[in-house]
Parts: sequence; structure tokens; C-alpha cells
Amino acid sequence: MRAPHLILGVGELLWDMPPGAAPGAIDAAGRKATLGGAPANFTVMAGRLGNHAAILSRIGRDELGREAVERLNPLPVDTGALQIDAAHATGSVTVDLSHSEPRYTIHGPVAWDYLELSDEWVRLAERADAICFGSLAQRSDQSRQTIQALAAQTRSACIRVFDVNLRPPFYSEEIVEESLELATVAKMNEAEAPLILDLLGLAAAGLEVDGALALRFAAERLLEEFPALQLVAITRGSHGSLLVTRDEWNEHPGFPVTVGDSIGAGDAFTAAITHYLLRGASLATLNEAGNRWGGWVASQVGAMPELPEPVREGIEAEIEGVG
Repeated sequence: MRAPHLILGVGELLWDMPPGAAPGAIDAAGRKATLGGAPANFTVMAGRLGNHAAILSRIGRDELGREAVERLNPLPVDTGALQIDAAHATGSVTVDLSHSEPRYTIHGPVAWDYLELSDEWVRLAERADAICFGSLAQRSDQSRQTIQALAAQTRSACIRVFDVNLRPPFYSEEIVEESLELATVAKMNEAEAPLILDLLGLAAAGLEVDGALALRFAAERLLEEFPALQLVAITRGSHGSLLVTRDEWNEHPGFPVTVGDSIGAGDAFTAAITHYLLRGASLATLNEAGNRWGGWVASQVGAMPELPEPVREGIEAEIEGVG
């Protein structure tokens, strides 16, 4: 039997809280704080797909930190490398779901702004089959240096996923450029793709295209500019996703779902394509997997909903049918 792949999610671990709700409280609409953070959401899904998934983050020595570990412990995710910060609080974000897309107020500085490059983390990076990191956790110099050093420590065969997460004002041209130079896979949404081209000065003046063609152009431009990149993945919400390599591309229309909330759906997409990339799957299978799992998370409430075994088996069977 093949050993599970080692997949690392490095960056923010935090609580998503509805407006006006205190930790542990429930707001007027019946919503309560849920655990999240893109790297944490990614890692939980990677573990649910059968990998050895470890979250590399930092929490406070406080009640929210203890609750985070209690929430993660029953899930198939390795929390053994979490760092504890005695001086800074566990991260939290206020999430307003009253609009068509979530609106975030990201509080700080918090524990995950102070990620340390420990020997334990370096050893994990040297053994990793895949590592996922984003732009948000690089808002502080210390965490940025740690994340980029970890990505640089991985083997050449390691899949290095840069999960773009442009939350103003917590990104810059330098963060995006340095991250893309390290990555073999770049994942973004359709709103972020043109912003990245503009940020990096790569947009072509006078090119009048829109829709999927514009997204293909953006992906091809990034592949041209960053030699280490092998795949650009662009999610399009309810309209599916586009995957582009230097040799081919594949577009998926997505699946209709009744949305519980969209928090964590993109992270599930990223985990699914990473899982199948490690197995040498086709772009069509990657797209099917990403949209199946992203759609399922979007149909639930919270980024780490319960996953009944029959649901998992059913989704996996649909994905294997494409292969």
C-alpha cells in the first residue's frame, strides 16, 4: 500500500466571526464563529482526501487557541507542529455575509504574524510532497520570511502552491512576485487574475478580450513570466474554473449548488487539485475534483463542515468516473 503524501499548509489559522458576535456567541441570524484561515481549510481537506496533512501556523496561549486545537483534533489533520505564542492572540476575522460575496475585516497583529522558522518546520518542508502558502500570511515581515524560506527548502519535485488571497491592504507587488517565483502552481479567482497582471505590469495595453479568453491570456502571461510555474488555476465561482499549463488548458462549467456560504470553497478546490496532481491526473480530472469538492463546501456552512463517509465516497466516485 502506498504511503500517504505529506502535504503542508502554512500560514494563518483563525476564527471567522459574524459581525458583532463575541467568540463562542451566536449572532441574530443564528451564525456563530467557525474555524478557518485558507491554509488551515486547505490542510483539513487535504487530510480528508487521504494525505498526511500538517498545518504550520501559530496560535495564542488563549481560549481561542485552545478551542482551535479542540476543533482540529477530531479531524484528519496533523496539529503537532502548531506554534504557541504567549505574547499575541489567536487570529480572528469578522465576516459579513450580507452581500453576494463575504466581506472580511482581518484583525491584527496576531499570533500568525509571527511564524518562526523552527528546525521542526524545516524538516517537514524538506520531506513534503506539496506545500501551500498564500499572500495574506505574508503581511508581516517575519511570517513572510518564514513562509518563503520554507518553500525554498522543499525538494525540486515538491508541488509548491501559491494560493493568491488579495485582501487589501495586505499585499504588494513584491509579495506576489516573490511568491510566484517560488511556486509551481498558482491559484487565484477571476477577479484576482487581472489585478495580478496590473500589479506586476504584465497587462497588454489594447488587448480587448473578456471572459474565459481574458483569463486564459492572464494564465499564459504568468506562465511565460515565471519559469518555475507549471499550472495556473483560476476559479470562477458558480461558473467553474479554468486550468492552464504551457501545453494545454481545460475549462469546467462548475456544478449548481444551493450555497450555505462560500467560505472555504476555494480552499477545498485547491486541496483537491493538489491531491490529484500528486497522482498524475489529467487536467479534466483536476477540474472535476476541484469543482466537486469546492461545490460541496460551498453548499455547507463554515469552511470545515462535517463530512459523512457516504458523501466522501460518492464524490470520489464521480471524480474517478472522469478519469
